[in-house]
Amino acid sequence: PYSGPDVGGFDGSPSPELYLRWFQLGSYLPLFRTHAALRAGRREPWEFGPEVLEHARVALVERRRLLPYFVTLAHLARRTGTPYVRPLWWGSPEDRALRDCEDAFLLGDCLLVAPVFEPGAVRRTVRLPAGRWYDTATGEAYEGPARVLVEAPLSRVPVFARAGAVLPVRGDDGGLELEVWAPAPGRTGGGLVVRDAGDGWEQPEIERFATRWADGRVVVERDGRAAEDAAGAAEEVGLRVTVRGLPGRRT
Repeated sequence: PYSGPDVGGFDGSPSPELYLRWFQLGSYLPLFRTHAALRAGRREPWEFGPEVLEHARVALVERRRLLPYFVTLAHLARRTGTPYVRPLWWGSPEDRALRDCEDAFLLGDCLLVAPVFEPGAVRRTVRLPAGRWYDTATGEAYEGPARVLVEAPLSRVPVFARAGAVLPVRGDDGGLELEVWAPAPGRTGGGLVVRDAGDGWEQPEIERFATRWADGRVVVERDGRAAEDAAGAAEEVGLRVTVRGLPGRRT
């Protein structure tokens, strides 16, 4: 389940744009490192200018924010053999269009990552599996299966969250929080969370969360205990909960 490139390439001299797009892709892979042969040029982000450094910092901050999700995927990979990175057809192997798609991937069950491969591109077409997907940068919802044209500025690559997904993320204070993407109307969702096992000797438990609509609100449940999209959610679920993708509300 552990894979990833030498960002920037083991040899050669990538352009600043190529290096940045490579860096952004690598930030969503299990193995993420800049690395090269001794005879090659350096691979630190600041070697490619202030703009690349600024955008690379954004990618690093987001990877750090997603660290609890990577920890969860690591434990699931060890227990089940399921890799972090999965082809788009992972949940629908009968879908020939998804099986032919080689320019995007799923990161666990919750996220779809669409790297940028074309030089100078500031938007790209993304094939979405069935269901509702949210652009995590804009909060805009798309219904799959479909091919959609989305913005892909130099500052980021398109990333989509599955409707109903429960993402464990790192909060501003360094603690564990839940980022929940609203289910489609009349639908449910959920996700798994494995907390950091500390020194690794203890077997961490898998916590299961479910999401649903109730009385016009998104409810998040763990083991039958419910919480609304409010600060009081921590008292019920035990974690701070932020719901995104709500209609008529800024995300």
